[in-house]
Amino acid sequence: MMRSYSEPEAKTPISRSTLLRVVKLFGPYKGKVAGVLAILVLVAGLGIVNPVMLKLIIDQGILEHKTRMLLIFVGIMVITPVISTGLGVWQTYLNAVVGQRMMQDLRVALYSHLQSLPLRFFTRTRTGEIQSRLNNDVGGVDSVITNTATSIVSNLTRTAATLTGMAVLSWQLTLISVAMMPVFLVVTTRVGQVRRKVSSDTQATLADLSAIAEETLSVSGILLSKVYGREKVTHQRYVNETGRLTNLMIRQQMVGRWFFGFISTFFSILPALVYLVAGLFLHAGRSGGTSVGTLVAFTTFQSQLFFPIGQLLNVQVELQGALALFDRIFQYLDEKVEIADRPGALSVPAQRIRGEIAFEGVTFRYEPDNETPAVNSVSFRAEPGQLVALVGHSGAGKSTLTYLAARLYDVDEGRVTLDGHDLRDLTQETIRDAVAVVTQETFLFHGTIRENLLVGKHDATDAELIEAARAASIHERISELPQGYDTLSGERGYRLSGGEKQRVALARAILKDPKVLILDEATSALDTHSEREVQGALEQLMEGRTTIAIAHRLSTILAADLILVLDHGRIIERGTHAQLLAQEGAYAKLYFEQFAGEALSAVS
Repeated sequence: MMRSYSEPEAKTPISRSTLLRVVKLFGPYKGKVAGVLAILVLVAGLGIVNPVMLKLIIDQGILEHKTRMLLIFVGIMVITPVISTGLGVWQTYLNAVVGQRMMQDLRVALYSHLQSLPLRFFTRTRTGEIQSRLNNDVGGVDSVITNTATSIVSNLTRTAATLTGMAVLSWQLTLISVAMMPVFLVVTTRVGQVRRKVSSDTQATLADLSAIAEETLSVSGILLSKVYGREKVTHQRYVNETGRLTNLMIRQQMVGRWFFGFISTFFSILPALVYLVAGLFLHAGRSGGTSVGTLVAFTTFQSQLFFPIGQLLNVQVELQGALALFDRIFQYLDEKVEIADRPGALSVPAQRIRGEIAFEGVTFRYEPDNETPAVNSVSFRAEPGQLVALVGHSGAGKSTLTYLAARLYDVDEGRVTLDGHDLRDLTQETIRDAVAVVTQETFLFHGTIRENLLVGKHDATDAELIEAARAASIHERISELPQGYDTLSGERGYRLSGGEKQRVALARAILKDPKVLILDEATSALDTHSEREVQGALEQLMEGRTTIAIAHRLSTILAADLILVLDHGRIIERGTHAQLLAQEGAYAKLYFEQFAGEALSAVS
């Protein structure tokens, strides 16, 4: 059974804090909520009119032969449901507006908060789990926000009005009718707790199914399954989770059904008991003012009482399940935003940024409890126009340094500066405008090539797009496509080759025209000819800019102004290519190993 790191455990008692937060969601719509409540009270009041009219029709209009009163009472009985229906339609409209606007607020708040969360959150949380919170969980509370809150108020007012009418007619018969209510409430609470646990498990399983589908039905996932013959394994995995979901859904539907069936049966039998008691009183000569009209009106009230009480008991159960969904949503909303603008953060226009990057005694851990830091006491400076290359074995800390330079993480010790300003003292907008990153794993949206390029500069002209594409040696290839720049790139750009995707990503960065350029093996997917063309374009792009490049192929960084050799998060060597070769250390060893490998490849 799959679970994400962030999934909360189901809690059976109703959380007061969760309830308060749900209530606060109604805050921006207080006027409309007040209108809904007023209508509900009016409708509840109108609900006691017809049973009273029924009593008067029987006792006065029929038994006492008062034709005029009969017509008046019947007229009131006709007009009352018409008014109630009109008010109900108005209430439904207001309720729908409030509910759907609140759902929009909740979705937007969750999506916005997710966008502000640190990169570490997304590296530890499955994409399918996040999608499930946005779609299944938020969608699951839709009916609660839209209907349940109104249902609670509506049924409470209707129950209060009905009980008042019953008590006025006969307090003795009213006591008989409500004698079992405390027992029902106790049992309902217990049923609700079970329902909440089952609901939480159901949503967690839905998240697992979303994650499996997202992982195995994406282009990369299906390709992996087909290449390694994993179709049956992934199919069985999906079948197992679907079976679990089916069992949970059945259990969720059946929780408390016997109990509510008993309630329904009890209320169906209750009128017979009332008739029995009233009949015995009449036979004993103790009518207590109970007339035929009173008895009929009372049983009419009694039949009206079952629906709101049944709804209230059922809502209590449903509310327990819904709170489990709110807990999951609020848990994401409570995730700490680690990368945020400080109060008074400095905003610097892009044209005033020089692009000098400096690491000053930087230490960083991905997890606070990790004893071994990913980056340990790193210091270096990259001046505008310089190319600083990062070299080292996998896991040495190269990518981590680029993440810190772009402030995707904050350092634990020391500081990273841009033009002498600590990155934490600058607005994120300033950093994003100044820094462009081209990663080894190129990501393209499922949109046109034009749309993917405009990510670099949303208001770029066609001339600027073409110029950037030419600089990345991709314009001619784009022109050969059926719709040119308006050709769909496909899911994750799978309609393009690896080299073509990487050149589109380079063009995107060129279009942004950054002061700081970070390249993470940006030419790794290119053939030799394309790499030479792009390298020439990159040399022009790097002029006047600060460039930090991760390179596994050392041939691409021979002309670097500064080469840093990393090992276990520390800089163990630094210098130019010639200086490092002369030291005959780790860099020289890497270079000659690679050179020998390339020589053997050339011979073969």
